[in-house]
Amino acid sequence: MAHSKRYQESAKLVDKKKKYLPQEAVELVKKTGTTKFKSSVEAHVRLGIDPKKSDQSIRATIVFPNSLGKSKKIAAFVGPDKEKDAKDAGAEIVGGDELINEIATTGKINFEVAVASPEMMPKLAKLAKILGPKGLMPNPKTDTVGPNVKKLVEDLKKGKVAFKNDAGGIVHQIIGKTDLEAAQLLENLNLLMDAIKKLKPASAKGQYIKNVTLATTMGPGVNVDASAFA
Repeated sequence: MAHSKRYQESAKLVDKKKKYLPQEAVELVKKTGTTKFKSSVEAHVRLGIDPKKSDQSIRATIVFPNSLGKSKKIAAFVGPDKEKDAKDAGAEIVGGDELINEIATTGKINFEVAVASPEMMPKLAKLAKILGPKGLMPNPKTDTVGPNVKKLVEDLKKGKVAFKNDAGGIVHQIIGKTDLEAAQLLENLNLLMDAIKKLKPASAKGQYIKNVTLATTMGPGVNVDASAFA
Protein backbone atom coordinates (compact mmCIF):
# COMPACT_ATOMS: atom_id res chain seq x y z
CA MET A 1 0.00 0.00 0.00
CA ALA A 2 1.38 3.39 -0.98
CA HIS A 3 1.68 5.81 1.93
CA SER A 4 1.00 9.52 1.71
CA LYS A 5 3.80 12.05 1.43
CA ARG A 6 2.99 13.22 4.96
CA TYR A 7 3.37 9.67 6.31
CA GLN A 8 6.65 9.15 4.48
CA GLU A 9 8.08 12.35 5.96
CA SER A 10 6.98 11.29 9.46
CA ALA A 11 8.46 7.83 8.96
CA LYS A 12 11.89 9.37 8.32
CA LEU A 13 11.91 10.56 11.95
CA VAL A 14 11.63 7.00 13.27
CA ASP A 15 14.46 4.47 13.47
CA LYS A 16 12.63 1.19 12.86
CA LYS A 17 15.49 -0.83 14.35
CA LYS A 18 15.55 1.09 17.61
CA LYS A 19 13.54 0.46 20.75
CA TYR A 20 12.97 3.83 22.35
CA LEU A 21 12.72 4.54 26.05
CA PRO A 22 9.13 5.55 26.99
CA GLN A 23 10.03 9.23 27.42
CA GLU A 24 11.77 9.31 24.02
CA ALA A 25 8.89 7.44 22.40
CA VAL A 26 6.15 9.85 23.50
CA GLU A 27 8.22 12.84 22.44
CA LEU A 28 8.87 11.28 19.04
CA VAL A 29 5.30 10.12 18.44
CA LYS A 30 4.07 13.68 19.01
CA LYS A 31 6.32 14.80 16.14
CA THR A 32 4.81 12.18 13.80
CA GLY A 33 1.25 13.47 14.32
CA THR A 34 1.17 15.73 11.29
CA THR A 35 -2.47 15.37 10.27
CA LYS A 36 -4.54 18.55 9.89
CA PHE A 37 -6.69 17.41 12.80
CA LYS A 38 -5.60 16.52 16.34
CA SER A 39 -4.32 12.98 16.05
CA SER A 40 -4.93 10.33 18.67
CA VAL A 41 -1.91 8.61 20.20
CA GLU A 42 -2.46 4.86 20.37
CA ALA A 43 -0.62 2.24 22.40
CA HIS A 44 -0.48 -1.30 21.03
CA VAL A 45 0.74 -3.84 23.58
CA ARG A 46 1.46 -7.42 22.48
CA LEU A 47 1.18 -9.82 25.41
CA GLY A 48 2.50 -13.31 26.02
CA ILE A 49 -0.93 -14.81 26.62
CA ASP A 50 -3.07 -17.41 24.93
CA PRO A 51 -6.23 -15.44 24.05
CA LYS A 52 -8.08 -18.70 23.36
CA LYS A 53 -7.93 -19.53 27.07
CA SER A 54 -10.55 -17.68 29.10
CA ASP A 55 -8.34 -17.56 32.19
CA GLN A 56 -5.73 -15.59 30.23
CA SER A 57 -8.02 -12.85 28.96
CA ILE A 58 -7.06 -9.30 29.90
CA ARG A 59 -9.91 -6.92 30.68
CA ALA A 60 -10.22 -3.92 33.00
CA THR A 61 -11.14 -0.26 33.32
CA ILE A 62 -8.94 2.71 34.21
CA VAL A 63 -9.38 6.45 34.63
CA PHE A 64 -6.58 8.31 32.86
CA PRO A 65 -5.14 11.31 34.72
CA ASN A 66 -4.99 13.34 31.51
CA SER A 67 -7.80 13.91 29.02
CA LEU A 68 -8.21 11.66 25.98
CA GLY A 69 -10.03 14.46 24.19
CA LYS A 70 -13.76 14.87 23.66
CA SER A 71 -15.79 12.92 26.21
CA LYS A 72 -18.23 10.30 24.97
CA LYS A 73 -21.99 10.74 24.85
CA ILE A 74 -23.48 8.72 27.71
CA ALA A 75 -26.87 7.07 28.11
CA ALA A 76 -27.98 6.15 31.64
CA PHE A 77 -30.66 3.50 32.09
CA VAL A 78 -32.09 4.16 35.55
CA GLY A 79 -35.27 4.33 37.56
CA PRO A 80 -37.03 7.67 38.23
CA ASP A 81 -35.28 8.03 41.61
CA LYS A 82 -31.84 8.19 39.98
CA GLU A 83 -32.59 10.26 36.89
CA LYS A 84 -31.52 13.53 38.51
CA ASP A 85 -28.21 12.05 39.71
CA ALA A 86 -27.43 10.79 36.20
CA LYS A 87 -28.28 14.14 34.59
CA ASP A 88 -26.31 16.12 37.18
CA ALA A 89 -23.27 13.90 36.55
CA GLY A 90 -23.39 14.68 32.84
CA ALA A 91 -25.33 11.86 31.15
CA GLU A 92 -26.82 13.23 27.92
CA ILE A 93 -29.58 10.60 27.66
CA VAL A 94 -31.42 9.43 30.77
CA GLY A 95 -34.41 7.15 31.08
CA GLY A 96 -35.91 3.83 32.03
CA ASP A 97 -38.71 1.76 30.53
CA GLU A 98 -39.69 4.37 27.93
CA LEU A 99 -36.12 4.77 26.71
CA ILE A 100 -35.66 1.00 26.47
CA ASN A 101 -38.92 0.61 24.53
CA GLU A 102 -37.98 3.47 22.19
CA ILE A 103 -34.64 1.85 21.31
CA ALA A 104 -36.26 -1.59 20.97
CA THR A 105 -38.82 -0.14 18.54
CA THR A 106 -36.60 2.11 16.44
CA GLY A 107 -33.23 0.37 16.78
CA LYS A 108 -31.66 3.83 16.84
CA ILE A 109 -28.62 4.46 19.06
CA ASN A 110 -27.34 8.01 19.53
CA PHE A 111 -24.85 7.44 22.36
CA GLU A 112 -21.34 6.02 22.66
CA VAL A 113 -21.43 4.36 26.08
CA ALA A 114 -24.21 3.17 28.37
CA VAL A 115 -24.48 2.74 32.13
CA ALA A 116 -27.27 1.21 34.18
CA SER A 117 -28.42 0.68 37.74
CA PRO A 118 -28.64 -3.05 38.67
CA GLU A 119 -32.44 -3.20 38.69
CA MET A 120 -32.54 -2.11 35.04
CA MET A 121 -30.42 -5.00 33.75
CA PRO A 122 -33.28 -7.54 33.42
CA LYS A 123 -35.24 -4.95 31.43
CA LEU A 124 -32.23 -4.23 29.21
CA ALA A 125 -32.16 -7.87 28.12
CA LYS A 126 -34.58 -6.97 25.29
CA LEU A 127 -31.86 -4.65 23.87
CA ALA A 128 -29.08 -7.24 23.98
CA LYS A 129 -29.19 -7.89 20.23
CA ILE A 130 -29.07 -4.15 19.51
CA LEU A 131 -26.49 -3.01 22.06
CA GLY A 132 -24.42 -6.20 22.31
CA PRO A 133 -22.90 -6.26 18.80
CA LYS A 134 -21.82 -2.62 19.22
CA GLY A 135 -20.21 -3.26 22.61
CA LEU A 136 -22.69 -0.94 24.31
CA MET A 137 -24.38 -3.35 26.72
CA PRO A 138 -23.75 -2.24 30.33
CA ASN A 139 -21.62 -4.79 32.16
CA PRO A 140 -20.39 -5.00 35.77
CA LYS A 141 -16.96 -6.11 34.45
CA THR A 142 -16.51 -2.75 32.72
CA ASP A 143 -17.85 -0.74 35.65
CA THR A 144 -20.91 0.39 33.72
CA VAL A 145 -23.43 -1.23 36.09
CA GLY A 146 -23.79 -0.21 39.73
CA PRO A 147 -26.01 1.43 42.32
CA ASN A 148 -23.99 4.68 42.33
CA VAL A 149 -24.92 5.85 38.84
CA LYS A 150 -23.65 9.36 39.50
CA LYS A 151 -20.11 8.05 40.09
CA LEU A 152 -20.30 5.77 37.04
CA VAL A 153 -21.11 8.73 34.81
CA GLU A 154 -18.62 11.08 36.46
CA ASP A 155 -15.77 8.59 36.03
CA LEU A 156 -16.60 8.14 32.35
CA LYS A 157 -16.65 11.89 31.86
CA LYS A 158 -13.23 12.13 33.53
CA GLY A 159 -11.80 9.68 31.02
CA LYS A 160 -12.54 6.19 32.32
CA VAL A 161 -12.08 3.61 29.59
CA ALA A 162 -12.41 -0.15 29.31
CA PHE A 163 -9.70 -2.14 27.58
CA LYS A 164 -9.17 -5.79 26.71
CA ASN A 165 -6.97 -7.95 24.51
CA ASP A 166 -8.03 -8.83 20.99
CA ALA A 167 -7.94 -12.28 19.36
CA GLY A 168 -4.22 -11.87 18.74
CA GLY A 169 -3.39 -11.16 22.37
CA ILE A 170 -2.86 -7.44 21.75
CA VAL A 171 -4.29 -4.54 23.79
CA HIS A 172 -5.08 -1.47 21.66
CA GLN A 173 -5.76 1.72 23.61
CA ILE A 174 -5.77 5.46 22.90
CA ILE A 175 -3.69 7.25 25.55
CA GLY A 176 -4.38 10.83 24.48
CA LYS A 177 -4.20 13.37 21.68
CA THR A 178 -1.10 14.95 20.21
CA ASP A 179 -1.94 18.26 21.87
CA LEU A 180 -1.13 16.76 25.28
CA GLU A 181 2.35 17.43 26.66
CA ALA A 182 4.81 14.56 26.36
CA ALA A 183 4.83 14.25 30.16
CA GLN A 184 1.04 13.86 30.17
CA LEU A 185 1.13 11.18 27.48
CA LEU A 186 3.84 9.38 29.43
CA GLU A 187 1.74 9.52 32.60
CA ASN A 188 -1.22 7.99 30.75
CA LEU A 189 1.00 5.33 29.16
CA ASN A 190 2.54 4.38 32.50
CA LEU A 191 -0.90 4.04 34.08
CA LEU A 192 -2.03 1.74 31.28
CA MET A 193 1.10 -0.40 31.52
CA ASP A 194 0.82 -0.64 35.32
CA ALA A 195 -2.78 -1.81 34.95
CA ILE A 196 -1.80 -4.41 32.34
CA LYS A 197 1.06 -5.71 34.52
CA LYS A 198 -1.28 -6.21 37.48
CA LEU A 199 -3.57 -8.31 35.25
CA LYS A 200 -0.91 -10.88 34.35
CA PRO A 201 -2.65 -14.28 34.41
CA ALA A 202 -1.08 -16.83 36.74
CA SER A 203 -1.18 -19.41 33.93
CA ALA A 204 0.68 -17.20 31.41
CA LYS A 205 4.20 -18.52 30.81
CA GLY A 206 7.31 -16.80 29.50
CA GLN A 207 7.66 -13.11 28.69
CA TYR A 208 4.41 -11.30 29.48
CA ILE A 209 4.88 -7.88 27.84
CA LYS A 210 6.40 -8.78 24.49
CA ASN A 211 6.14 -5.62 22.46
CA VAL A 212 4.90 -2.05 22.90
CA THR A 213 4.30 0.30 19.98
CA LEU A 214 3.04 3.88 19.95
CA ALA A 215 1.49 5.44 16.86
CA THR A 216 -0.60 8.44 15.94
CA THR A 217 -3.66 8.35 13.69
CA MET A 218 -2.32 7.60 10.19
CA GLY A 219 1.26 7.81 11.53
CA PRO A 220 4.20 5.37 11.68
CA GLY A 221 4.77 3.08 14.64
CA VAL A 222 7.39 3.87 17.29
CA ASN A 223 8.79 0.82 19.05
CA VAL A 224 9.08 1.19 22.82
CA ASP A 225 11.56 -0.73 24.96
CA ALA A 226 9.20 -3.19 26.67
CA SER A 227 11.77 -3.93 29.38
CA ALA A 228 11.13 -0.42 30.74
CA PHE A 229 7.78 -1.69 31.99
CA ALA A 230 9.02 -4.98 33.46
